[in-house]
Amino acid sequence: MREQGGEPEREAGQARVPFGVAEVHGPSMVPTLRHGDRLLVKYGARVRPGDVVVLRHPFQQDLLVVKRAVERRGSGWWVLGDNAFAGGDSTDYGTVPEELVLARVVGRFRPRPSDQRSPFRALLWALSAVRPVLCDRSASSRLRAR
Repeated sequence: MREQGGEPEREAGQARVPFGVAEVHGPSMVPTLRHGDRLLVKYGARVRPGDVVVLRHPFQQDLLVVKRAVERRGSGWWVLGDNAFAGGDSTDYGTVPEELVLARVVGRFRPRPSDQRSPFRALLWALSAVRPVLCDRSASSRLRAR
């Protein structure tokens, strides 16, 4: 996942920027998010079970990942990707400490394909390009913590 503009910094006398934009790389959140989707994220937002969140990878903290927060465990979150076959979630690295969870995903924007010229296809894209990313606690058995 690539963050557009980087993580907001807290400078002397300035408040933290509450929103940011990030880009999805990889298939771990399919079907909710796809490679190339842009995300509107809210930093410091309250996270609830089922929310899609942006976090720092516990072992590679320069790497940002997007996962679904399934449940709180101790002082952290158990997170899973919506795509059970992609891996790279709490089943691999355990509970993610609370301080590594940076933001909650509010919405997603699918960029228009460059080869899309048909007015009908453009209309279909426009109707599906911008969507909120909702808290979904019952989408699949995968979201139930083990």
